[in-house]
Amino acid sequence: MKSVKRAAGIGILAGLTLTTIPAIAQDQGEALLQALTPVTDAMLSNPPAQDWLMWRRTLDAYGFSPLDQINKGNVADLNEAFRVPLGPGSSTPTPLVHDGVMFLLNANDTLMAMDASSGELLWSYKHTLAEGAGPSSKFGIALHGNKVIMPTNDMRMLALDTKTGDIIWNHAVADVSTGRSGHTLRATPIIANGMVIQGVNATMVPEGGFIIGLDVETGEEAWRFYTIPRPGEPGDMTWNGLELALRSGGSVWMPPSYDTELDLVYFGTAPTYDTAPLLNPTGAPGVTSDALYTNSTLALRPKTGELAWHFQHVANDQWDLDWTYERQPVYLPVNGDMRKVIITAGKMALYDVLDAATGEYLYSMDMGLQNVVKSVDPVTGVKTMNPNATPSAEISQLVCPFAAGGRNWQVSSINPDSKILFLPITQMCMNGGPTGQGGILSTGASLIPTPVPGREGEFGRLQAVDLETRELLWDFREMAPPTTAIVATAGGIIFGGTLDHQFKALDESTGEVLWQTSTGDIPASFPITYMAGGKQHVALVIGQPTIHAGTFMGAVTAMTGGAEGPMGKLQNSGAALVVYALD
Repeated sequence: MKSVKRAAGIGILAGLTLTTIPAIAQDQGEALLQALTPVTDAMLSNPPAQDWLMWRRTLDAYGFSPLDQINKGNVADLNEAFRVPLGPGSSTPTPLVHDGVMFLLNANDTLMAMDASSGELLWSYKHTLAEGAGPSSKFGIALHGNKVIMPTNDMRMLALDTKTGDIIWNHAVADVSTGRSGHTLRATPIIANGMVIQGVNATMVPEGGFIIGLDVETGEEAWRFYTIPRPGEPGDMTWNGLELALRSGGSVWMPPSYDTELDLVYFGTAPTYDTAPLLNPTGAPGVTSDALYTNSTLALRPKTGELAWHFQHVANDQWDLDWTYERQPVYLPVNGDMRKVIITAGKMALYDVLDAATGEYLYSMDMGLQNVVKSVDPVTGVKTMNPNATPSAEISQLVCPFAAGGRNWQVSSINPDSKILFLPITQMCMNGGPTGQGGILSTGASLIPTPVPGREGEFGRLQAVDLETRELLWDFREMAPPTTAIVATAGGIIFGGTLDHQFKALDESTGEVLWQTSTGDIPASFPITYMAGGKQHVALVIGQPTIHAGTFMGAVTAMTGGAEGPMGKLQNSGAALVVYALD
């Protein structure tokens, strides 16, 4: 399963031919690798400012960097520093940087270690897939000790040596040789209390998704938590009388956050696409169609997988309006007292705020995009839905947002100093239904994208919200929807990319665009910022878009002039890692 190519020779990396690297560069690269220090638990809890050690840099998933070499006063001078061609594929990777070395999971299970100041390849590993495995989009990798933890397309978790790319351990999560598994490993793993915690995607897989905990040193599986309750477990009676084999969903395809103080890992779960069996409740005594633990927050003990608490945000979701995205712990005032809370929003851009220790519902914040939820009970958080929350067999209904988001995997960022949240939104609705028309949901309800009434031609939106006062500070709008996560920095600027190949820096205080550039392809990934060679860099991957970007490309192109409009005229330059720095 291993094929490691070191920088000292010539190799082919996912379609990229590498020429011989000069001896000086080899020596510098070897020195970088040998100088790598182990990534400790203390580093993960409080990362060095110059590094980006995990998916959103910190365990709380804020996506914030304390670096300020690039700031409001000089960001206009930002230029492309280097570009590394990547292989074609569908992926949304997050580069990680430690001690001047960048680790990147390229498409098709190719892991690269590079000099973070130049992009020079130090080593690469190409995983050989087991028979029966197919391609899978992934968010990236994790670092701990001398290991880089890598999920694969054939449902394995690998630990590779950060200095050499050699395999340290190899754990099979599921057997794909039969071709019947259907599970994928899209989310990045997180390291929590000595465990590698990994969510498992299960879109239409019988018995649904799950989460696993592996010993970080050995790769041995310690526990497995199923997101669809088993017979006799709490929640078993919430599936409208369906037997376990007929239940599906509860996918865990977004990475979690971790609170070291409370020792809790916070996951979000997806709904089910098999919505037809839940559409009409049976009314049997003690049976509901809530479908636990779909669209829920799960707080797990990382050592054991024990469920500390859960909260279901929306029961029996009939429109694929996931509530699976980032869970961010933050101290906020609640009725005059500072409390540690978890904030999270699903595709509707409706935030629920929960007590981080207990899951108690505290309040909600609606970002003004959705028309599905009529009201929220101020005590329980239970939603009263509008009639359009239920598909009709006779008519089409305007449902906002569109099933692809609202907000989606392009996650928010929080400035921990100002407590300002920056949320990227796609402003689009859909004509939902009637049922029986085919499509991704088993009711056969049509999901036809349509502009928000009164906002035609304006699909991109970025909101800044003061979390302490719950006030909207500014609301930036543009034609193209967002296709990257947001990165905020101590330099007073935030970075994000859009479907029209643009990558921008905005003033965090006003939303004013301070700098923008064309990347040459769709920037559908998680940007990062780091220091290497004395310079602050901003890096992102372009040209490996998932089905989400493809869906919006088709919809927005059709609504903005087709082939002759601004989207239709775009030319894609190909997949690449693109890195920017000041001259």
